[in-house]
Amino acid sequence: MSTLQNALENGIFGVTAEMAPPKGCDFTEQLEVAKLLKGKVHAVNVTDMQSACLKASSLGLCAHLKLNGIEPIIQMTGRDRSRMAIMGDMLAAASFGIDTMLALTGDHTMVGDCKASKPVYDLDSVGILRMLSTMEATGKDCGGNELTSVPKFYKGAVVTPVYEPQILQINKLRQKVDAGAKYIQTQGIFDLDALKRFMEAVDRAGIKTHIMAGIIPLKAAGMAKYMNENVPGIAVPQDMIDRLAAAAAEGKEKGVKGLPAKLGIEMAAEMIAKIKAEGLCDGVHIMAIGAEKNVPTILEKAGIQI
Repeated sequence: MSTLQNALENGIFGVTAEMAPPKGCDFTEQLEVAKLLKGKVHAVNVTDMQSACLKASSLGLCAHLKLNGIEPIIQMTGRDRSRMAIMGDMLAAASFGIDTMLALTGDHTMVGDCKASKPVYDLDSVGILRMLSTMEATGKDCGGNELTSVPKFYKGAVVTPVYEPQILQINKLRQKVDAGAKYIQTQGIFDLDALKRFMEAVDRAGIKTHIMAGIIPLKAAGMAKYMNENVPGIAVPQDMIDRLAAAAAEGKEKGVKGLPAKLGIEMAAEMIAKIKAEGLCDGVHIMAIGAEKNVPTILEKAGIQI
């Protein structure tokens, strides 16, 4: 059984981290950082050419993590692959013992760093989930042909709690759960009241799934402003931005570097602790964006042990 599945289905507060493969073929740095996460999180979610930027595949790093005793979550987007390619990669993943996945539609190639690449979008996230669920139920591939062995995946998807109108996200969430998603990761959350309102809407809609709040440790006021202006579904409150700016000013005055990043770690820990203490959702997914080495510190400050 998936490590994450075992936690969530037994009422344990789920904790996952996120990691990107290298822009190259040397996985040394990622594996060194992953060692710091071992025993601290239930699984490491490996991005699949996030923001449509070319990197080594999610499957590649997931296989390395699995071979090093670290539970991976393979991301699979519909942007770059036909349904045949998606199913082929998922069968290959299963051969390494990778049993947890996250389905995404994927950002368009025009926003990435290889703009000449043609997007595929044979299937969106719902289609990917439905195809895998059908494979598991029938033992057949996407063409209706019998498979010699049939893997089972703990399937997940994503949702954006602050999206308006909210009903559209609720309807999309329902489609993903109906297609087989057993757990859901949210876009980065910075306002716990907004998370509460979303969770209440999910309850009113009668949707049953495990939801994990996305946590992005902020590094500076500029980072927060950039995300507000350029990342759909992100809404960093002004008071957080002001606190980060004040920390930067204090650091400049005292000649101390890194105060905003330190504050960002503390704010992330505070949110995680409140989410667990108040039972707002079933877990957290920490997106440290290149600073994965800070995840153990964040969890320690939040009082979280798996």
